[in-house]
Amino acid sequence: MIHVEGIGKRYRLGRTIRHDTLRDAIMDRLRVGADRGRRSRSAAREEFWALRDVSFDVAEGEVVGVIGRNGAGKSTLLKILSRITPPTEGRIRLRGRVASLLEVGTGFHPELSGRENIYMNGAILGMRRDEIRSKFDEIVAFAEVERFLDTPVKRYSSGMYVRLAFAVAAHLEPEILVVDEVLAVGDAEFQKKALGKMSRVVGEGRTVVFVSHNMPAVNRLCRNAVLLEGGRVERHGPVGEVVPAYLRSNRRGTGRRAWEDLDRSPGDDVVRLREIRVHDAAGRAAENFNATDAIGITLRYDVLEDGAVFTHGFNLFNENGLHVFSSHDVVSPIREEPRLRGSYTATVWVPGNLLAEGFFTGGVALFRPQPFVIHLHDVDSIAFTVTDRVDGTSARGHFSGGFPGIVRPLLQWETSKC
Repeated sequence: MIHVEGIGKRYRLGRTIRHDTLRDAIMDRLRVGADRGRRSRSAAREEFWALRDVSFDVAEGEVVGVIGRNGAGKSTLLKILSRITPPTEGRIRLRGRVASLLEVGTGFHPELSGRENIYMNGAILGMRRDEIRSKFDEIVAFAEVERFLDTPVKRYSSGMYVRLAFAVAAHLEPEILVVDEVLAVGDAEFQKKALGKMSRVVGEGRTVVFVSHNMPAVNRLCRNAVLLEGGRVERHGPVGEVVPAYLRSNRRGTGRRAWEDLDRSPGDDVVRLREIRVHDAAGRAAENFNATDAIGITLRYDVLEDGAVFTHGFNLFNENGLHVFSSHDVVSPIREEPRLRGSYTATVWVPGNLLAEGFFTGGVALFRPQPFVIHLHDVDSIAFTVTDRVDGTSARGHFSGGFPGIVRPLLQWETSKC
């Protein structure tokens, strides 16, 4: 269904100089001066390749995940597949109608009602009017906005807005669907619902190209994956091989992260993350632990306004992208108390004899449970490795063979003669 052969996309950095008429040339020279004009031309000649020599095929009914770090070229590739921008070199063959879901809410008009925006947005996304009409009730029910259907969307909450936008886009029925990080919309309940909808789309035999930083979703939806690194294909193959390779590539320097510039740190106007680190029981920074060791994760953050009420959350994933566990602070009294402005630290402990050996990544969140508001969500905050020595002190005992499982608890056994 999709054949990508030697695709490359080049951009020119700096101000582009284009003189269509003699008047344009004269005015440009008067505006910037001869020397500055030469510098601008030099900058305009500087090239940046967002993609280079990218090739892969996608069979009919196949779901391919496109993964990689920020800036790897994922969104550029999807824009080329969606025919939003042409490639500089190479060629693409697409067999069938293509629909793109690159940015939830594109085409919504704030002055129009939810009803009107469903028809307009559906048309922009390539749906026929009779197709929209036949799916109208299903779209409204999925978005859960029945009461506000004739209200201008500018009065919608941000959650209602993204729910309706996703609902319209998710009910497209093309042969090829190009999707960019759409499962990161709405609250946790709606994200679960969105993932279920995408699973049904996959089950209907559509050909899907799916970009996401959510490795569990990639594992669940995709059979194969393409790993992009620096605009090139680093790896292409079964998702069970590509996702671990991507996660392992993030191992370096991830035991501690810090942000000196407050404006660039994760967070919002209420709270900003300043540092997160992994350490041992003595407080020493570490990235490698024995299976019997307790592992501490400490975050330091700044509260920027008095009266903020929120709690802490931590999510842990293994090297295959599987969600090992989530932990929220539901015990300490401070989680329900209004904070004063200032700097705070919070520490959570992963007890020894809990994790199996392997590579783990963790993310933190600061959020208000009721009503649910996320102030800070940093997905790949830290990473560490757990090894299990064959010394008899862990659940492995003295067994030296393969020992499966995501967790490795040291459980109490009782034996008696019958």
